Amino acid sequence: MREIERCGGMGSTVPGGALFEGGWDSGYRLNLWSRVASRILWKVAEFSYRNENEVYAAAKAVDWMRHFAVERSLRVNVTAQKSPLKSLEFATLRIKDAVCDRFRDALGRRPDVDRAAPDVRIHCYLEEAKGALYLDTSGEPLFKRGWRAAGGEAPLRENLAAGIVMLTGWTPAEPLLDPMCGGGTLLAEAAAMARARAPGAKRSFGFQNLKCFDAPLWGKVLAEKPDEGGTPVIYGSDTDPEALKAARRNLAGAGVERWVTLEQADVLERAAPAPAGVMVMNPPYGERMGSPEALAAFYPKLGDALKKHFAGWRCYVFTADLRLPKLIRLQPSARTPLWNGALECRLYEFRIVSGSHRKGVPEA
Repeated sequence: MREIERCGGMGSTVPGGALFEGGWDSGYRLNLWSRVASRILWKVAEFSYRNENEVYAAAKAVDWMRHFAVERSLRVNVTAQKSPLKSLEFATLRIKDAVCDRFRDALGRRPDVDRAAPDVRIHCYLEEAKGALYLDTSGEPLFKRGWRAAGGEAPLRENLAAGIVMLTGWTPAEPLLDPMCGGGTLLAEAAAMARARAPGAKRSFGFQNLKCFDAPLWGKVLAEKPDEGGTPVIYGSDTDPEALKAARRNLAGAGVERWVTLEQADVLERAAPAPAGVMVMNPPYGERMGSPEALAAFYPKLGDALKKHFAGWRCYVFTADLRLPKLIRLQPSARTPLWNGALECRLYEFRIVSGSHRKGVPEA
């Protein structure tokens, strides 16, 4: 909601996202500046339905020629919740046919379909008896910032990484460390946030392919320069030299390499780079890499390393392994449910103090 308000819109939260109203300048700014959104969709129709024929009729009733030219390629995506339709693939086909038939009836021509790299994306969301049609103003998902040169193994999506950094409450006045940085996604997002770098500055957007695209207005939005943030002190480390090479390439691609110090180090052995700060990490977990047995042996060592080296730090661990609090032998002060795609995860907060977190057991 804060992003919507900063971009000049008025919004409200809904399951899985947010609704907002605003002018195209707000829509342009959100695409350019949102660090956590996946897509900005423009609702063009709402309808009631009972079967595929009524979905087809609702889609054909939209004046698609008003929104984009027949020369533009398109793709249709359908998602549903409690829909009575038996096949979403068939519903997708019917909506595509409706759009193409509307063009053919009016112009004698129809747009091409391109599932890989379409100019225009149409989204349909179906509920039990109602549906809505949207034009995608983003195009490629917004987590595709345009700077990633090498992801390493199982990288975090950029918008999830940005959301994790935001949830830590970190500010550029505090040192930040990712001791298992992999390809450096958390580091790049934190540095870009601190330096007020627009996450969409290196990419194009779907709204640029719509007839309503206002190039002068877009130019004005691009020319808006927010106050630069502070000078952050950010550290990253990993045991894998190839991961560090990928991190350097990614940080350079994002234009933030000068604010991040990288080194090869083991999280179980490295010292804290400052007396206090914020640690954030996305360690390996069973769904991604490593075996449950190996992780069960690793987590207690991680807990010991945090107590030994990072007293005075706020440490945040993002993982899908819900055994972590028990195995790390530290009491989380907060746990935030998050989703990494279809995978349920948690962001655990550990405030590290001298001595053991086990009641009645002082540190040796």
